[in-house]
Amino acid sequence: MLMHGDWGPPGLLAEWLDARGIPYDLHRTYVGEPMPDVAGYGFVASLGSNRNPNDTDDPAVAAELVLLREAIEHDVPVLGLCFGGQALAAALGAAVETAPQPELGWMTIETDDPERIPAGPWLEWHFDRFAVPPGATEVARTGAAPQAFRHGRHLGVQFHPESTVEIVARWATSDAERLAALGLDGDALLAATEDERAAARVAAFALFDGFLETASEPAASAAAVREA
Repeated sequence: MLMHGDWGPPGLLAEWLDARGIPYDLHRTYVGEPMPDVAGYGFVASLGSNRNPNDTDDPAVAAELVLLREAIEHDVPVLGLCFGGQALAAALGAAVETAPQPELGWMTIETDDPERIPAGPWLEWHFDRFAVPPGATEVARTGAAPQAFRHGRHLGVQFHPESTVEIVARWATSDAERLAALGLDGDALLAATEDERAAARVAAFALFDGFLETASEPAASAAAVREA
């Protein structure tokens, strides 16, 4: 699992892995250690980041793009979440650009596969967006951006199925000036009932289960996942 800062933990993804009995490794890309070899891993998960895949002057971003291209070349499934989805798209040859409008807080999406990519509710927190890569299929969208694509056994999403309100609240605090300039209130964007939080967790588990099902075909079971 590729983690890009202490403020962006795996959250619900880690809960799902534990619930399914799937062991995993957590690689902190920001501490400067070399990226591991993808060989032998069941799949690779890339989490959110405050960087952009176009920031290739950042050694960690450049190294991650190399790792993702190696995963694609060797058919190691990739699950990309927000920045991770953008990085997967870039590794597949798609553009990543500034979104015409940021998507912040709780949203629902239009989906062509509601069982594996539920409509939500999802937490979003991004100012950039990916284009759907060549050869990929767009699976979900909003009016502002593609929200999910599949490319073989790879899945990239623009939202944060792994994140909880508590995690995203830290991002809202960091982005307080940007929110103020947009006339937005972080607390209002993240307000949710217990039922809504529970629904988001159910949706996240459904998405992760759907990814694992696709990722396991035709490869052997991903029960021995070791994530980069």
